[in-house]
Amino acid sequence: QVQLVESGGGLVQPGGSLRLSCAASRIIFSRYTMGWYRQAPGKQRELVAGITSGGSTDYTDAVKGRFTASRDNANNTVYLQMNSLKPEDTGIYYCNARGYSRMYWGQGTQVTVSS
Repeated sequence: QVQLVESGGGLVQPGGSLRLSCAASRIIFSRYTMGWYRQAPGKQRELVAGITSGGSTDYTDAVKGRFTASRDNANNTVYLQMNSLKPEDTGIYYCNARGYSRMYWGQGTQVTVSS
C-alpha cells in the first residue's frame, strides 16, 4: 500500500520557522512530481510548492522567498522549509505525489501560526 507520512507540523509564533517532512513508501519515488498543498477553513485547497523529479521547484506567490521545497530521492523524502511564518499560513498541509496516471495524498498535518 502506498503511504505518504508527514511530520513537522505544529504551533509556531509569527516570524518563526517549521520544517515539514513527507516520507513516501511503496512507490518509485524518483519518478514522481511531489507537491505541498494547504487548506484553511472556508478556503480552497491550494498548491503551495511543487518539485519535479529533477528538483525544479515552483511556488505560489504568497510564499515565494519564505518557503523552500527540496527532496532526497535516496531516502524517499520531500521537505518544506517554512520561514518567516505569518498567521495567514495557518492551515492543513498535505503532501502529494503525482505520477503519469496516478496520484497519492498524505494524511495532512496542521500548521498553526499564532501569538
